Amino acid sequence: MKKINLYSDGSSLGNPGPGGWGTILEYNGYEKELFGGQKDTTNNQMELVGVIEGLKALKEPCIVNVISDSTYVVKAINEWLEGWVRNNWKSASKKPVKNVELWQEYLKVSKPHKINAIWVKGHAGHEHNERCDILARTFAENLKSKGEENE
Repeated sequence: MKKINLYSDGSSLGNPGPGGWGTILEYNGYEKELFGGQKDTTNNQMELVGVIEGLKALKEPCIVNVISDSTYVVKAINEWLEGWVRNNWKSASKKPVKNVELWQEYLKVSKPHKINAIWVKGHAGHEHNERCDILARTFAENLKSKGEENE
């Protein structure tokens, strides 16, 4: 299996508000950048969508290191997700889990892969994390400026 590094970051201006995600897929010295966003979303949603879209771009089963500054995404993948599914999308404290549809999509697109989620400190000079942040924030800012033009 190929070993892929999937770097991802999300941004939301207003939380909720216009948001963007940025992802870099790295394999064997090659990199591919992906980005997108939504008009009305949250930071956590964009963090997760970046991971989902990165996984969707993979053409075959891979060993994937998901590298993110999102504690929400990393802890959910490594610690919480299995329990959420087992408890019918309720947290350990019996509260409904947020973003269930996105987590269900994550489960679907991650199924063929071996996933290892790794947390990195945001805005700390990590080259790929900084680039993903720029991709995400730029997309969100472009959506915001287009929305303001329409008001």
